[in-house]
Parts: sequence; C-alpha cells; structure tokens
Amino acid sequence: MSIQRMDHVGVIVSDLTAAIAFFVDFGLELEGRMTMESELADRITAVDKAKSEVAMVRVPGGQGCLELIQYLAPEAHPGDSHAPANTLGLRHLAFQVDDVEAVLDRVRPHGAELVGEVVDYEGSFRLCYLRGPDGIIIELAEKLG
Repeated sequence: MSIQRMDHVGVIVSDLTAAIAFFVDFGLELEGRMTMESELADRITAVDKAKSEVAMVRVPGGQGCLELIQYLAPEAHPGDSHAPANTLGLRHLAFQVDDVEAVLDRVRPHGAELVGEVVDYEGSFRLCYLRGPDGIIIELAEKLG
C-alpha cells in the first residue's frame, strides 16, 4: 500500500464568502459550496453539534485543492493571524505563478499584505510571502529564466 496523492488542505476561515472571493481572484476556481451538519462529521472531527459552510477551490487543471471551512457552530477557536513564519504547525501554502506582481495586484484589494519582500532568489525564482484571509501565509513563486 502506498499514498496515492495529496487530496486537499483544509483551512478554517472566519468569513467564507470573503475567503472564496480572495482565492478566486488569486486564481483558483470555485468547485462547490455546501453546508455540513452531520453526526458522522462530528465523530470524525470530534467537534460535537458542528455546523459549517464548506467550499472547495481548485487550482486550474486540478493539481491541488483547498477546502475552506467556516464553522457556524460551535464558534471557531481564534488563532494568531500574525504568527511569524517560524511558528510551529502548518505555516504556509505555496503556489507557483506566472507573475508575482500580477497576483499581488489582484489580491491586495482583499487586504492581502506582503509578510516581507519580493525577492529574486539566486536568479531562479521571484519569491514572496503574503498574508491572506485570517492571516494565512501564502508563498508565491515565479520561475525566472
């Protein structure tokens, strides 16, 4: 037995509609949206009487997916949306893009801000970290040459 593929990454957000708008303008495609309320889901997540809104956004061409989740009940636990990049746990999502500046221009109206700087990394990539919805760190990588 072996791993077949990585299916998706789940991201808890405080405003699903805003997160969908951000990631669609970022360049992902909305695959679907639904309400989730199920005793089976409660058993899987160990969150009793949970109700959530869920949206799947996919990289064009289907090579990756984010599951965006907003808990309606019980209220989600707040995290540190300003945690630095070296904080333990899931720290960032990485995307290779055609044009870093074009992506930044599309997501800045949604409140996205650079964490540091856009850097030419040894002539191979233009790289940067930005903060998206709820402080999610997103790495952008534009291949050079």
